[in-house]
Amino acid sequence: MPQTILIGAPVDTGQKNPGCIMGPAAYRVAGIAQAIRDLGHGVADWGDLALRKLRDVQFPNPVIHHLAETVGWAEVLQMRVDDALSEGGMPIILGGDHSLALGSVAGAAAYAERSGRPLFLLWLDAHSDFHTLATTTSGNLHGTPLAYIAGRDGFDAFPDFPAPVPADRICLFGIRSVDAAEHAALLRHDIAINDMRVLDEQGIVAPLRTFLNHVRANGGMLHVSLDVDFMDPAVAPAVGTTVPGGTTLREAHLVMEMLHESGLVTSLDLVELNPFLDERGRTARVMVDLVASLMGRKVFDRMTRSL
Repeated sequence: MPQTILIGAPVDTGQKNPGCIMGPAAYRVAGIAQAIRDLGHGVADWGDLALRKLRDVQFPNPVIHHLAETVGWAEVLQMRVDDALSEGGMPIILGGDHSLALGSVAGAAAYAERSGRPLFLLWLDAHSDFHTLATTTSGNLHGTPLAYIAGRDGFDAFPDFPAPVPADRICLFGIRSVDAAEHAALLRHDIAINDMRVLDEQGIVAPLRTFLNHVRANGGMLHVSLDVDFMDPAVAPAVGTTVPGGTTLREAHLVMEMLHESGLVTSLDLVELNPFLDERGRTARVMVDLVASLMGRKVFDRMTRSL
C-alpha cells in the first residue's frame, strides 16, 4: 500500500451546524497517524488546507449560503488531492463537512483521467447528496457533491468537473434519507443504490463484493467517501445530520475490512465529524478505528480499551 498522506480540510460552510471545522484536529488527537504507522504504513501529514482569496460567484437560488467559500474549498482540495495521488500517495482527507467531496473527488478524477484509469466511487452515507444548486431547498451544499461528481447540470458556479463519474461506477451504500427531488433524479441514473433495506435483506458482503468485483474487472481506482452518519447515531453520535437505523459498528468494520482485502482503495474522505457533538472523543476514535481496519487491522488484533 502506498504512503498515506493526511490532508486536513476544516470545511464548515456546507451546512449550518458549526463544529466540523474542528474535525481534522480531532482525528489527529484520536491518533490517526499512529494507528496507521502501527500497521506498518508510512504516513505524511500535509497539515490543514486554507482558503485562498475568494472569487465572486453567484447562483440564483436564494437559499444557498457560503457559495464562494464552498467553491474555494473545492478548488483547493482538487489541487491537493491530485498532488497527493501524483506523488504516489494515498490521500486521506480529514473533514470537514461532506461538501469537501466536491473537491476531493474532483482531484481523484483529474488524476485518474491523466492516468488512463476509470475512477469508481463508494459513497458510505445516510444521504444520497444528489441535489444540484437549483434543487436544494436547505441551501446546504454538503447535499450536492454526488450530483456534481455524476455530471448533473446546475454547477456553473464551480469549475468544470474533470471527468464526471458514470453512474455505473458509483455505489451508494447505507442510504436511508433521500429527498423527493433527489429520488426522482436518482431514478434517471443507473447508480447502484444499496440502501439499508438492501443491506438488511442481503447483508453487507454480497452487494459490496459485487461492486468491488466491478472495480477490479475494469482496473479502476476507488475513492471512498465515509460519512459519520453511515453508522447509527448510537454508535457515532458526533454528527449534525443523525438518521436512525444506520449500520452497526461491526458492519462498518466489515466494510473496511473488505475494502482492505480488495486492495482497490486509492483515496478516502472522512466527513461530517463534529467534535462539539461528541461524547469524550468517542466518534473520532470510532472513525480512526475504521481507518485502521481499512489499513489492515484484523479482528483479533483489537485491544481492549479502558473507559
